[in-house]
Amino acid sequence: MPFAAATPGQTIPLLADTPIRETVRGDMRYRTLGHTGEEVSILGVGGFHIGMQKDEQESLRIIRTAIDAGVNFMDNSWDYNEGASEIRMGKALQDGYRKRVFLMTKIDGRSKKSAAAQIDESLRRLQTDVIDLVQHHEIIRLEDPDRIFREGGAQEALLEAQQAGKLRFIGFTGHKDPFVHVRMLRIAAEYGFTFDAVQMPLNVLDAHFRSFAKLVVPDLLPLRIGVLGMKSMGCGQILKSGCVTPQECLHYAMSLPTSTVISGMDSLQVLEQNLEAVRTFQPFTREQLDRLLERTREAAAHGQFEGFKTTNGFDATAQNPQWLGEPDEGP
Repeated sequence: MPFAAATPGQTIPLLADTPIRETVRGDMRYRTLGHTGEEVSILGVGGFHIGMQKDEQESLRIIRTAIDAGVNFMDNSWDYNEGASEIRMGKALQDGYRKRVFLMTKIDGRSKKSAAAQIDESLRRLQTDVIDLVQHHEIIRLEDPDRIFREGGAQEALLEAQQAGKLRFIGFTGHKDPFVHVRMLRIAAEYGFTFDAVQMPLNVLDAHFRSFAKLVVPDLLPLRIGVLGMKSMGCGQILKSGCVTPQECLHYAMSLPTSTVISGMDSLQVLEQNLEAVRTFQPFTREQLDRLLERTREAAAHGQFEGFKTTNGFDATAQNPQWLGEPDEGP
């Protein structure tokens, strides 16, 4: 499938300018996940934060309360909180909750062997026979696409797991630099593969600095690849800029052609705050977007509130290179 890389200077695509379908049921909004045809809630439960509570039952309450409120997109990762996030989500999805959600997790392995082992471990922890979406995690280095797609790489493990019915869809995530995402898409195209979903930071400051919204999202839309937004508040750092509110952060990300906006919710109070943002959401007009971007321009200038782009403090696979697969495992 042809692939054309985005060029600098593109405008930010808004939901209003795209054919992405949105439906409303009760207080929740749902959008189609790209070419998969799956309908996912505009708000997703972030997997990292539901493994942080001292009391495991609190984690389960957050997850089930979100599902009862109409949230059906569940984010997770093999490496979150040393597996606790997947274990807790697996417990929360018992008693009929599993069939009510679209379940996603991520794996770090770059070799076929390490990726396959992580998929099987995630299945056990999540207590499910099939994961709806498995994503290559932390695509943050220019060489990551090569390691994943070469012979004996992780993509072979995901394709075999898909054929075996262990997973349904395949995507990738990353938080460092939009050009790494662009390269991942290009390498995949060279192998004749189109991802089902791609996850990236989408926030009001990203619009000004190494912008995923400008450089990656426009390439996904023609291919009907689902757009998954994360770090709408930059792990809370963006709020420290003082130029934007939590609701504005979520409304900005929801106003883009995102299928879902994944948000970390470590308490029922934060969950309710995010649900209120869904209830009050109205897509931005171009004029509203321009005013918000003008207000946030100075804070975004040097990436100081997007540390996941400018430091290695958020790079879990850099701090734990063994997760990628040992050199003697092959590529």
